Amino acid sequence: MSGKIRRDVLKAFKSLHRARTSVFNGDEFALQVARNKINEEFEKNKHITDENVIREMIKYSKEVEMELRTTVVQAKEIEPGKYEVRITEDTAKMENIPFQDVPEEVLLTNKRKASTKCSGKQSTLESH
Repeated sequence: MSGKIRRDVLKAFKSLHRARTSVFNGDEFALQVARNKINEEFEKNKHITDENVIREMIKYSKEVEMELRTTVVQAKEIEPGKYEVRITEDTAKMENIPFQDVPEEVLLTNKRKASTKCSGKQSTLESH
């Protein structure tokens, strides 16, 4: 294995550990579990010498790091049924659409439409 590949493997290893400490900051249990898993996976694959396979594994580690940083959030219950969520600058944020109550009459109308019987006619789709 070339020196560059070794450096890239070490860089990927350290990068995953930095992501772990950032994402699970303050949660000792999660930090330890993630640490053990990262170390276990690198140890399990240290015998691999094919540089193409190693490059693929480095690419995969970068994808795992990105997934950790962008999709994992920490939440803790601050009172029964109320949670505080820790969102970082890396957390993927989506458009937040406020919840709107649906009026009772709309729910009843939709329920009646859903419970009406079919006409019994079947339509067929033809593929061309």
